[in-house]
Amino acid sequence: MYIKEFGDRLKKTVILLHGGGLSWWSYRRLITLIENDYHIVLPVLDGHAGSDRPFTSIEDNARELVDYIDGQYGGHVFLIGGLSLGGQILLDMISMREDICSFAIVESALVIPMRVTGSLIDTAVRMSYPLISQKWFAKMQFRYLRLPDELFEDYFRDTAKITRLDMTAFLKANTSYTLKDPVRQAKGKVLISAGGKEPLRMKRSAKLIHKAIKDSSLDIIPGYVHGELSISHPDRYAELMKELTG
Repeated sequence: MYIKEFGDRLKKTVILLHGGGLSWWSYRRLITLIENDYHIVLPVLDGHAGSDRPFTSIEDNARELVDYIDGQYGGHVFLIGGLSLGGQILLDMISMREDICSFAIVESALVIPMRVTGSLIDTAVRMSYPLISQKWFAKMQFRYLRLPDELFEDYFRDTAKITRLDMTAFLKANTSYTLKDPVRQAKGKVLISAGGKEPLRMKRSAKLIHKAIKDSSLDIIPGYVHGELSISHPDRYAELMKELTG
């Protein structure tokens, strides 16, 4: 697993897990706000541009990250944040090790399977994949995701490097994920967040996670779409970090 790091290694460690199809650079704005206060670790998830192995499963990514934390940080870090696919991986990490972090921010993590959507992924990716390397198509997808303009070149470059098999694999994993019962034993303090403009299934997922984890809080942010909190409003994300850990 490729790791990007910022900040002083002697400070408290924050691990941020990006969403599917993105990479560490999606947290670039947030990094500038918190790198003086924390040691920031940004893994590139399996199957994404710059990773060292194909995507196999959410569980394999979680296990790999738990092993990494065991080896580098004695089995525990200060805070882990995860967006979408990264949020699902974070939930699995907590299921595997209830004390993996003191604090966690789970953003827009789907835990209600989308079976119809999942059944169409093979066909949808096979038909659209030849367009991935076309800038006009990438711009259309980019606008749909409502990402900051300065991230487009990173998005276009890295999306074009994701193989069709990897893209199919992590999209299927994302749409079929379910919450595992051991997550209820989480010992860290958890914030669950979703955007008010996200689909009902995503908001229901946030509520299910909140119900499952005893020491958790729920924040459905009016007007926000998928991923908007950490990517487009890092100032608010940083403020939520302070409130959670204060």
